[in-house]
This record gives sequence, C-alpha cells and structure tokens, in this order.
Amino acid sequence: MDVAVVTGSTGLVGSASARLLARNGFQVVGIDNDMRAVFFGQEASTAWNLRELESTIPGYRHHAVDVRDRDALDRIFAAYGSDIRCVVHAAGQPSHDWAAQEPETDFDINARATLLLLERTRRHCPRAAFVFTSTSKVYGDGPNELPVHEEETRWEVDPSHRFAAHGIDESMSVDHTKHSLLGASKLAADVFVQEYGRYFAMHTVCFRAGCITGSDHAGTHLHGFLSYLVKCAVTGTEYPIVGYHGKQVRDNIHADDLACMFLRFIRQPRGGEVYNAGGGRPINCSVREAIELTEKVVGRRMRTRYVEQNRNGDHIWYVSDTRRFQEHYPGWRHRYDLERMIVEIAEAQRRRACA
Repeated sequence: MDVAVVTGSTGLVGSASARLLARNGFQVVGIDNDMRAVFFGQEASTAWNLRELESTIPGYRHHAVDVRDRDALDRIFAAYGSDIRCVVHAAGQPSHDWAAQEPETDFDINARATLLLLERTRRHCPRAAFVFTSTSKVYGDGPNELPVHEEETRWEVDPSHRFAAHGIDESMSVDHTKHSLLGASKLAADVFVQEYGRYFAMHTVCFRAGCITGSDHAGTHLHGFLSYLVKCAVTGTEYPIVGYHGKQVRDNIHADDLACMFLRFIRQPRGGEVYNAGGGRPINCSVREAIELTEKVVGRRMRTRYVEQNRNGDHIWYVSDTRRFQEHYPGWRHRYDLERMIVEIAEAQRRRACA
C-alpha cells in the first residue's frame, strides 16, 4: 500500500490531509508530539484530534516524535522506505509573537526540521511528492506597500493596481521587507523545499497559505484568526481587535480545501513549485466583517475591545491569487464559503463545550 507521511498530523492542516489521503487509499503515518500545547497552553492541545484520527482512520499509525529529532525521523523513513509516496509537512511554529520570544527554537522547528525531512525523503523515497505548508508571511510586510484606501468596513486595494482584481500572486518579492522572525524561518524552509525540487529533481511544492481555518482548528489569541474569533463569540470571551481600525483584510481557506490542493499535486506532481493558496477574492473579510457575520451566525453580540497598536509587520490587506494553481490543476475549486466555515466552527465549539 502507498504510504503517506504527515507531520503535524493532529493539527488543522495535518489532520485534514490525513483524512483525505486515507479516503484515497493511502496508509497514513502521522508524526506529531502536540507542540501546539507547548506554544499556546493546554487549551490549544490537539490530543483530542489524535484520539479521533486513531478511532476513524483504519490503519492509522502515529509517532509522537518531534520533527527536530533526526534519529527518530531516520527510523520512521527507513521503516517505510520507497513505499512512501508522499510527505505532507504541516508541522510548524505558527506565531509571530512566539517566534520573537524564542527565535532559535522557532528556526529549528520551521527551517531546520524541514531540511531534515527533505533529506530523509531524498535518501529513502526520492520519487515521493513533498508538500510543504508554507505561508503568506514569506512576503513579509511587502503587501503593506500596496496602495490601499479605507472604506467603511475594510481596507481595499486601489482598483487600478494589478493585484486588485484577483489578489496577490507569486511574483510579489520576498526581498527588502520586514518578515518577522516567523516569516524569516518559514522563508528559509520555503527556499529549501524549492531548491530540493530544482537541484535534486524532486517533486516538491510550497503552498503559501493565507489564513487557514476549519472546525478542527485549536485557535488561540496568538494564532488562528477566524477560529479564535468564533470561539470567543460562542463562549462570550472578549475578543481583542488589534490595530488598523479592525479593517485589515484576510482571505480564508478551509483546511479541507487546502488538503484537496495537496492531493491534486500528489497525484500529478511537479518539481520545485510555488503556489499561493487562500480564499482569494471570493472568500475574504476584514476583522469587522468577520465579527458581523459571526454575530449573525451565533445570534448574539460579541464582546470586543480595540487595541490601537497593530502587530509588528501585520498585513493591512492580503488576498491570495490562486490562478496559477488552478491553471496547473483546473479541476480544483473552493467548496467552503465564509459563512459555511463560521457555522461549522461554531457548531464544533458548542459540541466541545458540552463534551
């Protein structure tokens, strides 16, 4: 049986990928040691998701291994060898603030661990597809140089700009910009993934995702915009609106839709590819607009407070142009719109509160 190795398998993207790959005939081998609980506390633990994976995916095999552990990775990859047909690398440290507190740890997890996984793939299963969950943060604060104007509920790009109609494409420069330490470590990993594709002719790809969400997201204040916002709405917790008058714009993509992008690449892999991945023009919102829609779904007003100082390097407006991926894989489409995402997250939060 074809084997799929999924790192970060109990997280949002990893678990969505694990379930989709299992449904498509792969034996899934998960690697995850619940570092999210270390980053953000026990409320962000994904232990509950591990129990669900083990109970719902036939033959799922889990390794509670740190992705920085070279020897443990060697043993896992050697055990499956050339049966490994794809590696989905969804593990990582995702918070700007946390990265600034522990830069060396952040780099080890995001950059060095990616190199370890690439090298194990090259040695044991060089024809496997290697899928890396990168981030729009590799562009740093370059998007903030776009000409924007303030509207009633959002910032918007000048309609004459080339990114206005479809969003930001892969031509945006990663140079001469403030990345945050998180953005820098993810960019280092991103470049390594591209280089292994080009230098060693491996099937590698970077998906530069905007905001990823879904019912399995253990959102916290430091990471998980839409999930945490809906969680606050359901629980009555005060939600902090940080900077830009709450009009900063994000596109959102459901983890299941992103996993479908991964699967299409795995089935028809290419070498050293880069794709922007997000909700694009059809699925984006400002923080204010997300609050308004969430209040409609939940049926009550949210408690909020405004923090004047925006996060360092935070994007004012970021919308992904996904046309390059759709040109290469024309059958892919979004299945989740924004309201469906919020409804699903709210229902999941209520179930967990009653469990």
